[in-house]
Amino acid sequence: MLVDIPDVGVILGIFASFFGGLVAITAYNKIKPRLASKTEDAKIVAERLQYYENLLIDMKIRLDSLEITQETQEIPQAQISKPKEQKIQPEEPIVVKEEKPKERIQNMQFNNATEHILRLITEKPMTSRDIQVTIGRTREHTSRMLKKLFEEGLVERDMSTKPFSYKITDKGLTKIGIVKMAPAQ
Repeated sequence: MLVDIPDVGVILGIFASFFGGLVAITAYNKIKPRLASKTEDAKIVAERLQYYENLLIDMKIRLDSLEITQETQEIPQAQISKPKEQKIQPEEPIVVKEEKPKERIQNMQFNNATEHILRLITEKPMTSRDIQVTIGRTREHTSRMLKKLFEEGLVERDMSTKPFSYKITDKGLTKIGIVKMAPAQ
């Protein structure tokens, strides 16, 4: 078998096109990330512009509503007449009612607070808001304490009502020293 060897020009052309393709692929792979980052930057800028445009629209609506309310509240100067002199009647003295200060447990330790809460809910189930107002603590503090009492099994949470109401369990009654009598059978 005899094989014909092509001309040197044909072989050089094939090699040149092969290497040219390799160079083109390498250059494309180097440039591609830069192009992608520019499109991502453009996307971020477009989102930011949209956000500011929405803010401007909102501000324009507020300004228009303020102008409308001012127009309806303005009274033309020609319609205002000077008030006639009136006899000034002595004012009745203002009676200030003294509010009874809230009962608040001073320097309440955690054990004292839990016992106080347990004693409060022995009488009737209470919401966390009721307990908060009674003990004079923040909403967060009261919620944390009630969550801990619930996790320890000292109180029950009635989830059928909103807001949840809490009532004491038998375990809670024994903690504060109240023994619940078992029903006679």
